Amino acid sequence: MASIQCRPEVNALTVPQSYKLRYVPRDSMGTDGLAAAMAAENPNYSVEDNKTMLANLVRVLQKNLLNGTQSTIDGAFTFGISFTGRLDSPDAPLPPLEEILHVDVHVLAAFLKEIRQQAQIERLAMTEKAPLINAAQDTVLGLSDVLQSGGALRLTGSNLLFDPKKADEGCVIEGTRSGRAAQTRFVGIANSEVTLLPEVPAQPDPWNNEYQIAIATHYTENGTLRTGIYRRKLRAPLTVTKLGHPNPPDVGILTGNAAAPYVKVTGGALSADETVRLQVLLEHDGSLSLNLLDMSEGGRAGAVVKVSGSGPITLNGFSGSALTSLALSVNNFADLVKMIRSGYGGRLVDVLELKVG
Repeated sequence: MASIQCRPEVNALTVPQSYKLRYVPRDSMGTDGLAAAMAAENPNYSVEDNKTMLANLVRVLQKNLLNGTQSTIDGAFTFGISFTGRLDSPDAPLPPLEEILHVDVHVLAAFLKEIRQQAQIERLAMTEKAPLINAAQDTVLGLSDVLQSGGALRLTGSNLLFDPKKADEGCVIEGTRSGRAAQTRFVGIANSEVTLLPEVPAQPDPWNNEYQIAIATHYTENGTLRTGIYRRKLRAPLTVTKLGHPNPPDVGILTGNAAAPYVKVTGGALSADETVRLQVLLEHDGSLSLNLLDMSEGGRAGAVVKVSGSGPITLNGFSGSALTSLALSVNNFADLVKMIRSGYGGRLVDVLELKVG
């Protein structure tokens, strides 16, 4: 048998806290659907016949209401008029009708009793209203899930509005290894969008460039604090210096909260300072595909190199780039694969600020 769905939700108007049931419609049905359902109940009338009868019923009900006539569909509903508003004296002018006149539909007791006797209730799991961050974009670079202190970060979603003047509400950026910074510099705060100038907390090692962002807020004065955490991790750009020198320093990249980097930049050929992206894709066979990208989505890309274990690799630059090649050492292939699979949905990108000096 079909059931009526409902979901418990907090009743913010009661102290101590209680809950109320919210009806959750399975579907909606308009005139066409009603006409088709009527035809299924009584095939003597076509769908078009039923649509005509429904339209006629609406017209008759409207005329009756305009004539001050109450209408009753036996055993089901009564349609009538009611008024709200205040008069200062019995002969005071009437307020505008759009403010005082209402159409009431009352369910008759017999109809309601029949519904209650046959109804089967299905209680759905409770869900709580909470901030939902759908996307995070650095507005300077125009890239998603990139976090840099010199940029502006735009968060979009729903139920994001908070009051930064309240001690327990706000936006927080945390490193996945350590470090936490409550954000204080906001360009705009709205229900569907928050833009901030991020303050990025330091982490123990440079390759710990992985962060999470969350928003906390109350929806009523005495309501429970609700926190929404962005489901994707943000990554800060990494700086690689002295890339043109004979013995450049190793720089850890493509790592999360580990104490040792999964991958290192060990060298390369660079004719001028440049910022690029390094992309890693997890393939179905468990191998990784690495290549260099420019700073725009769908832009120029270098040749792909497949990797199936730890060891040295070299990536070639893309057309027009000052970077000819980039030498890497994959130090922990297994943990790199695990991180990309579980934390990044199969695709990890680091922004690399490459410098000759």
